[in-house]
Amino acid sequence: MFKVGVGPSSSHTLGPWKAAQDFIKHLSSITELSDVKSLNLSLYGSLALTGKGHATDIAICMGLESKDFKQISTASIMSSFERIKTQKRLQLSSTVEIDFDIEKNLHFDFVSIPEHANTLKFEAALKGRGSTDIVKTYYSVGGGFVEDENGVIDASKKEFKLKYPINSAQNLTSYCAEQSKSISQIVLENECCIGSEEEVNEQLDFIWNTMLSSIYEGCHSQGILPGGINVKRRAFDLHLKLIKNSTYKDVSDWIEAIRATEVKFREILQWVSCYALAVNEVNAALGRVVTAPTNGSAGVIPAVLLYYLTIENHQADISHIRKFLLVSGEIGSIFKKGATISAAMGGCQAEIGVSSAMAAAGLTEVMGGSPEQVMMAAEIAMEHHLGLTCDPIKGLVQIPCIERNSMGAIKAINAAELALASNPEDSKVSLDQVINTLWETAKDMSVKYKETSKGGLAINVAFTDC
Repeated sequence: MFKVGVGPSSSHTLGPWKAAQDFIKHLSSITELSDVKSLNLSLYGSLALTGKGHATDIAICMGLESKDFKQISTASIMSSFERIKTQKRLQLSSTVEIDFDIEKNLHFDFVSIPEHANTLKFEAALKGRGSTDIVKTYYSVGGGFVEDENGVIDASKKEFKLKYPINSAQNLTSYCAEQSKSISQIVLENECCIGSEEEVNEQLDFIWNTMLSSIYEGCHSQGILPGGINVKRRAFDLHLKLIKNSTYKDVSDWIEAIRATEVKFREILQWVSCYALAVNEVNAALGRVVTAPTNGSAGVIPAVLLYYLTIENHQADISHIRKFLLVSGEIGSIFKKGATISAAMGGCQAEIGVSSAMAAAGLTEVMGGSPEQVMMAAEIAMEHHLGLTCDPIKGLVQIPCIERNSMGAIKAINAAELALASNPEDSKVSLDQVINTLWETAKDMSVKYKETSKGGLAINVAFTDC
């Protein structure tokens, strides 16, 4: 559920990047890359309609050159893309150079809507054969997950059987009751069916450190976000106002400086907003973030988790962070299985709504809530995002996406507090019912509100200077 990648979008940037990497592997398994004469790529549906604003063309080029989105210097991405555009040459797997004109070889199909809202088709012609010889279609289904005709392309080939198979919230709470264990304990035991506890913790720590780095970077970066609509970064000025005269030398020292700051209620709201804005400004600038569950909603979970560490519990340590991530990740997985985490399929309710539910669940767990209260928190958070549309202006992840992360984070904290103050037996709505409602709402929602920039703010706010 949590993936480290490059912004601005998990479905429109990370997914196509991974699809392009996989196509290079597919080509290599069939022929020598030096036998490739030309490539043609087609993007359909939402990928075509908002692809340029979401850097899909850039991501595909990086993937075809086999750049690693986990390790690449994000500062080098645009220079590499400009080289490809200017020279009209592409380095397959960074080794074999072919002619590649982005304007002619990368097609945005605005009319045809194939099997999935986010569909990519790769076509390779081989030397001496006179026609397209190798064709492969991919579907970017949300959250950085990519499928082909055989299913998820990066699924683990390792054979394993989960101790507690989970497909619904009811499954999970039943296991907790039967085993007298918390949600984080159940999820950890499942994760340990895949790898050792040491390996699981290592990955959780890597995820958190990446989240924390994106917050820190966003709080210390100024300027205008790319895309042409001149959106100014706000986290820098807000952070400067909140940190006051504190001094620090690194990230851990910075956390202690925040903890030492006397914070009032209004400032708590500002800190949470600052954290969320910081992450999504980094995301919008093609920076490295963690999909949680998507890039467009990447700021909610780290903002709520850092709120817990800096405001709520100054004694919290790495064990609390791991529990938070285990629980929030499992809640996101249940949403993916029962509905969708893709804005192209369900609107923004499937991204910000799901991330808010994930964050509310994680926060409730580390604040001592019962499994039932954890589920109640997730339900409350999602319930109040139902129907939220995805209507990005100019196809960018700037307006209204960045601010929506701060709103999702605040709602998550509120949902957790409501759940902790309630008796779950009095609840009239279950998490599974809300997940089903999300999916029904997604199916009823007009396509113009599903990351196509054909409705809502996207058509009612004009920028004449871009």
